[in-house]
Amino acid sequence: MIRKREKPVLTVPVSSSEYEAAVAEFIRNRGVTRCPTACLVRTQASVPAADRAALEHYEAGREQSRRSHIAATARLLGVYQPPSSVC
Repeated sequence: MIRKREKPVLTVPVSSSEYEAAVAEFIRNRGVTRCPTACLVRTQASVPAADRAALEHYEAGREQSRRSHIAATARLLGVYQPPSSVC
């Protein structure tokens, strides 16, 4: 498989006012209203109940996926795993 080489990204120093203007334009164009990582990690801020529930649901899914991956790997390697108990 031949990969197409991408052009290197050149960074150009910009003033803080140009940076702020670029960020403001990005937010206007994309409609970003909050930090996209707010639902991915725990925070000290006050988070609405719906977002907390979504985070708990996300974390439960990740944990289930992690456990399934560990079990599948153990089966593949022929490692005995006792049944997990749910507390």
